[in-house]
Amino acid sequence: MTGTSKATSTAYREVTDGNGRIYRLGETDRDILGHTRKIMVYLPWIAMMAISVSEYAYGSAEDTLSEAHGWTQSNTFWILSVWVFFQAGIAFPAGWMREKGILTARRAMFLGAALCLVGFVALAHLDNVFLAICGFGVVGGLGSGLIYATCINMVGKWFPERRGAKTGFVNGGFAYGALPFIFIFNYAFDTGNFDEVLDLIGVYVLIVVAICAWFFKDPPKNWWPADIDPLSFTGNQRSARSLAKNPPAVKQYTPKEAIRTGMLPLMWIALVMTAGVSIFGISFQVDYAKEVGFGPLVAASSMGVMSVVNGVGRAFVGWLSDLWGRKQTLFFVILVLGLAQFGVIWAGNLHSEWLFLVFAFLSGFGGGAFYPMFAALTPDYFGENYNASNYGLVYSGKLVSGLFGGGLGSMVVDDWGYNGAYALAGGISLLAAAITLLLRQPGRRSLRKIQPNPMPISREMA
Repeated sequence: MTGTSKATSTAYREVTDGNGRIYRLGETDRDILGHTRKIMVYLPWIAMMAISVSEYAYGSAEDTLSEAHGWTQSNTFWILSVWVFFQAGIAFPAGWMREKGILTARRAMFLGAALCLVGFVALAHLDNVFLAICGFGVVGGLGSGLIYATCINMVGKWFPERRGAKTGFVNGGFAYGALPFIFIFNYAFDTGNFDEVLDLIGVYVLIVVAICAWFFKDPPKNWWPADIDPLSFTGNQRSARSLAKNPPAVKQYTPKEAIRTGMLPLMWIALVMTAGVSIFGISFQVDYAKEVGFGPLVAASSMGVMSVVNGVGRAFVGWLSDLWGRKQTLFFVILVLGLAQFGVIWAGNLHSEWLFLVFAFLSGFGGGAFYPMFAALTPDYFGENYNASNYGLVYSGKLVSGLFGGGLGSMVVDDWGYNGAYALAGGISLLAAAITLLLRQPGRRSLRKIQPNPMPISREMA
C-alpha cells in the first residue's frame, strides 16, 4: 500500500510482515518534524527533570512541612502516597484519550504543567491536611502523571527500533532532576521561607514544561525509521543489534488483547511489588539515616546519591537492555534492589556511614532502573499503536505501590522497626525478580529463531 502524508506531503509505503504487522516506511523524522527526532529525547528529558522534585525531593522537605503546618509524620507520608496514587492512576486515562484523539500530547503537557503549579501552591499555603492532600496529592499528582506518561510514550513512539537507551535516558531525568532541590530542602528550607520556595518551584515547573510542550508531536501510526528494515533487521548496525535482542511485537495489541495474553497482568504484579520497595526507600531512607545516628550531611547525601544513581542507572540499564535483552536486564535490576535492602540494614547495624552510602547507591540504582525497563518492554511485547494505554495499565500498578510503599510502610516501621521493614522490602523485591523470569513475548516462540529475512512474506512497494 502506498500513500502520501498530509502533514509532510512525503510519499510513504506500508510493509506487512509474516505476522500481519504493518510498518509505515519512507518518511524520515525530518520530513515529519522538520528536524531530527533527537529533540523528542531531549525535550521529554528536560520536562521529566522539572517534575522530579515532586517525588524525589519530597522526603527532604517533610520535617519542615510538618513543623510549618502542624502535621504529623503520618500526615506527610499519606500526602505523598496520594500523590503517587494519582500520578500513576492518570496514565491509562491519559493514554486512552491520546489514542482516541481527545487529548494531544501538547495539550496533555500544558494541562499537566498548570496542575503541578496548583499542587505546589496548595502544599505551601494550606494547613488543613485534607485540603493539602486534595491540592498536592490529587491535583499535583494528576499533573505530574500527565507529564510523565506523555514524555515516556513520546520517546517510545519515535524510537521503536532502539527504545531502551532513549527511554532510560528520558526516565532518568525524573530522578536526578530533583538533586538541587534535595539540598535546598535540607539546607535552605525552613518555616520562614517554605511557602515562597514552594511557590517558586511551582512556577519553575510550569514554565519549563510549557516550553517543552510547545514542540511535542507524535509520529504517524505504524511509523518506522527509514534507516532500518523492519523485516530483515538490516541497515543501521546498532538498531539491528538491538532488534535481534528485543524484536518488535508480533502485532499491535489493544489493551484487551494485551491483558488476555497474561503477560500484561504479570508485568503489573511485578511493577506493583518493585515500585512499592522503591517508594519505601525514597520515603524512609533519610529518616532511617537519622535514626541510626548519622548526621544531616550523610542523610542528605544518601538521598542525593540515591537520586543521582536512580536517574543515571535508568539511562545505563536502558543502554544495556539494547545489548543484553530487556527481560534479562529487568531481572538483574530488581535483584540488585532486593539485595540492597538487606545491605542497608547491615550498614545501619554497623553504624558505618560509608557502607550506608554504598547500599544507598545500590538501592538508588535498582529503585529507579526498573521503570524504563517496563516502559520499553511494554511496546516490545504489545506494539506502539496502543502503547499509551497499555503502558498506562502496567504503570497503574504504582497506584497500589504508593499505598504500601509510603503510608502502609510507615505503619510497618512503627510496628516492626526499620530493620523489619527493610527486611520485608528486600523479600518482596526478590519475589518480584523471580516473577520477571516468567515473562515471554506474546506470539513469539523463541528469540533464537529470529534470523534476517531477505524475502518478506508480504511486501507492497511504492
